[in-house]
Amino acid sequence: MQIHWGVATDAGGRRQANEDSVLAQPPVFAVADGMGGHARGDMASRTVVTELENLARSERPLRPEDVSAALVRAGERIRGTMAGEDAVAGTTVAGAILTEEDGKPFWLVFNVGDSRVYRWTAQALEQVSVDHSLVQEMVDSGTISRAEARRHPQRNVITRAVGTGAVPEIDFWMLRAGGPDRLVLCSDGLFGELEDGEIAEVVSGATHPHEAAATLLDRAVQGGGANDNVSVVVVAAGGDADVDSTERRAGEDHGSTLPRAEAGAGR
Repeated sequence: MQIHWGVATDAGGRRQANEDSVLAQPPVFAVADGMGGHARGDMASRTVVTELENLARSERPLRPEDVSAALVRAGERIRGTMAGEDAVAGTTVAGAILTEEDGKPFWLVFNVGDSRVYRWTAQALEQVSVDHSLVQEMVDSGTISRAEARRHPQRNVITRAVGTGAVPEIDFWMLRAGGPDRLVLCSDGLFGELEDGEIAEVVSGATHPHEAAATLLDRAVQGGGANDNVSVVVVAAGGDADVDSTERRAGEDHGSTLPRAEAGAGR
């Protein structure tokens, strides 16, 4: 089973620095959105990505406990770096790892904070992850609608993060991998600018995940720039018949690979 992916990240045009970090190291993919100021936010998101990148070297299928241990280590490193400073740093993270269950390929999806994982299928785009944010709690309680949440003045207040305090609870999902389905991992800079319907339109119309990621970024920053940093990873697991290979080019921001069987890809 091959993995095809595209990555795009940008400061967004209205921020001086990009505090997001992205990871595309098969079978591990992730987006982290740092908080705490330019240097601190960048440090926090890079720390999480570094710990997750180490998981890609595993010679066995990865499990939720592997992700939990990596994020615990990242949180400890972030807090250690900030020790003695009168400030805190932290990061959200959303990711997907190709693994296996009973010999079949699955995506292990996880998130902390309000970075998101969507799944696009031939039928629709669905949000897999659940935001850990104040406005999501208000939506869940019926206080505000989803439409109102998009413009609420407290929409950037998150309730879970890595590095800001106690070890956060991590949400996990297992999704069957394969076929034409694609996953979209993104920071809030993307979905803060684009409605879900537009994200679905772009992903469904793209021939390769690289094209989808690049187009999503372009749309998010067009017309003067996005209000926040924008990062997106689009990834698909399937055969060549599921992805148009004419869009593949060598580069750091996209690729296609045949992962080790030990990393969790079914054959």
